[in-house]
Amino acid sequence: MFYLLVSIQPMNDHVVVPFTELLVRISTALLVVLGEKTVSFGTLIQSSAFAVDVKNGCNGLEAALLLVAAMLAFPAPPKHRALGIAAGLAVIQGVNLFRIVSLFWLGAHHRNVFELFHAAVWQTLLILLAVWIFLAWSRRVPGGGPAEARG
Repeated sequence: MFYLLVSIQPMNDHVVVPFTELLVRISTALLVVLGEKTVSFGTLIQSSAFAVDVKNGCNGLEAALLLVAAMLAFPAPPKHRALGIAAGLAVIQGVNLFRIVSLFWLGAHHRNVFELFHAAVWQTLLILLAVWIFLAWSRRVPGGGPAEARG
């Protein structure tokens, strides 16, 4: 359901793309702090050595949506659910910023391993992080009873 929602063109244009552009601006600022001479334009991070366009699939939304769906489906009190979602999303996006910065750095300095880390390592780790956050949260949250009784 959530994937359908973010794939609708107006949602993509007015929410997903601006969110991705924000991630790119933050990532570019972090890269500059790390000594990289980078600039950003929309969803593109660029230096004289490398450029990357952060697209859907690289903005952490799939992992975030997986986590939100799992937490909404879990029988937990609404307050615990809301706190879990907020904390989980913050962790996922924090790690995703590290992911974007590290991938750009790898592309600029070790291009031979960029695609491996982009397509296999980081994609897998981000989804596993969402699963781990859900499992850790679900062990600590009090159960909310049957699905019909949840708020």
